[in-house]
Amino acid sequence: MTTRMAAAAAAGVLLVAVALAGVARGEDPYVFFEWKVTYGTKTLLDAPQKVILINGEFPGPRINCSSNNNIVVNVFNELDEPLLFTWNGMQHRKNSWQDGLAGTQCPIAPGTNYTYKWQPKDQIGSFFYFPSLRMHRAAGGYGGISVVSRLLIPVPFDPPADDHMVLIGDWYTKDHAAMAKMLDAGKSFGRPQGVVINGKSGKDAADPPMFTVEAGKTYRFRVCNAGIKASLNFRIQGHDMKLVEMEGSHTLQDMYDSLDVHVGHCFSVLVDADQKPGDYYMVASTRFIHEAKTVSAVIRYAGSSTPPSPNVPEPPAGWAWSINQWRSFRWNLTASAARPNPQGSYHYGQINITRTIKLMVSRGHIDGKLKYGFNGVSHVDADTPLKLAEYFNVTDGVFRYNQMTDVPPAVNGPLHVIPNVITAEFRTFIEVIFENPEKSMDSVHLDGYAFFAVGMGPGKWTAEERKTYNLLDAVSRHSVQVYPRSWTAIMLTFDNAGMWNVRSNIWERHYLGEQLYISVVSPARSLRDEYNMPENALRCGKVVGLPLPPSYLPA
Repeated sequence: MTTRMAAAAAAGVLLVAVALAGVARGEDPYVFFEWKVTYGTKTLLDAPQKVILINGEFPGPRINCSSNNNIVVNVFNELDEPLLFTWNGMQHRKNSWQDGLAGTQCPIAPGTNYTYKWQPKDQIGSFFYFPSLRMHRAAGGYGGISVVSRLLIPVPFDPPADDHMVLIGDWYTKDHAAMAKMLDAGKSFGRPQGVVINGKSGKDAADPPMFTVEAGKTYRFRVCNAGIKASLNFRIQGHDMKLVEMEGSHTLQDMYDSLDVHVGHCFSVLVDADQKPGDYYMVASTRFIHEAKTVSAVIRYAGSSTPPSPNVPEPPAGWAWSINQWRSFRWNLTASAARPNPQGSYHYGQINITRTIKLMVSRGHIDGKLKYGFNGVSHVDADTPLKLAEYFNVTDGVFRYNQMTDVPPAVNGPLHVIPNVITAEFRTFIEVIFENPEKSMDSVHLDGYAFFAVGMGPGKWTAEERKTYNLLDAVSRHSVQVYPRSWTAIMLTFDNAGMWNVRSNIWERHYLGEQLYISVVSPARSLRDEYNMPENALRCGKVVGLPLPPSYLPA
């Protein structure tokens, strides 16, 4: 046995011991995963592609768990470059240490391993994970996360016959490292070459059938757009879809013949197998870009030998249809989510706004190279993760707080390329406005929280737009689209202490600086509000060799 294997085995014994100790203390159940992350070759879009595999699979293993389970993922990095995973939509209550981004965690070096431990605390729903450094996300390495309600917590629909994860996304035939080099050189990598569904494209997606159903039964499909640029329209030939959940919230159960799924977003739908037995296409098509791309997989009724009709339904046109569909989404106020109390018992529309942050997308060139940002600041990662620098009180020379203002600059000037960190007062209720002056779609995500997307519309936002807000039943979620030359408004309470990333889900924009971090510090410095740095946390940059700071106070 090699030294490394022995260390891994010892770590496994330690984790089992931790789990047994947790059971003895009455902790929530533990769910264990061990991932070997490698490169591999897979045929996509009729060409061999270099992809990131987890245990030889793409997509990676699905994480199935219940609310409050302790998720333990031991990641072995067999790539030739540093690696991190982020858990899109997991709020990591009190625990931004596990968020898996360059601003919160030192990377896992090649040939080493790191063990994540996190909880979907008071969460249910459909999510996904992906590798977060550089352009790894363009090479795969992603997989689904499904969190079901605990026993005795009512769910507003009957248990389905089966529960399927459907990961759709655009795909580029360029190598992810070549894509990063293009961006580093100030060039865009253009439009995607195609679309994949559960890691398959073309004929491979349609034969053999991806899913088999039995006539008369109802099935749940959790659909996530894990791509990097294109919004996708999702539909199932000959079948309507009942929307029941969106990124951790139960929704009003309206019927749709197709759904726009923007980058980073997840929906759950129930589909009745109520059509004439046969094969039917499940289709995902790009939206809002020229030269639309489509992928089709097959759903087969058990025992069928009837091929699908070649008449595949076309996607809708334009973004007016899409924004009207968004307006139809409503929070199910009477349904419980992860807790027994109804979702609607939280009256977000009656809380006073203490601060408004208006974030306008900035785009410019520095030394001839394309950059993106917010309010004139283009984020760049520091050598020392921001969270570690803050925790060890060594921020000097790493970053400065609040270099970006709460409103866009009155005059467009040159972009400032710095680590972009702003502060938010603990437990304050804040309104955030995103403005996208670009001609292309944007999709934004906030780690550590769910927010209420209360409004969106064309043009520039003004205070008058508040009259159009949905202050009753906007869906609580973690990602939202911002249409071209339009605005989107969200509201939330910053009650989760930590260092949290706000980012564009459009990975080219993210890579080029359209992101920032929000530092939320509890003045009590109590373990009630935030965990200490984990004992196994990796160290790098300025915190190597430093003594640990004093522990947060007991809860």
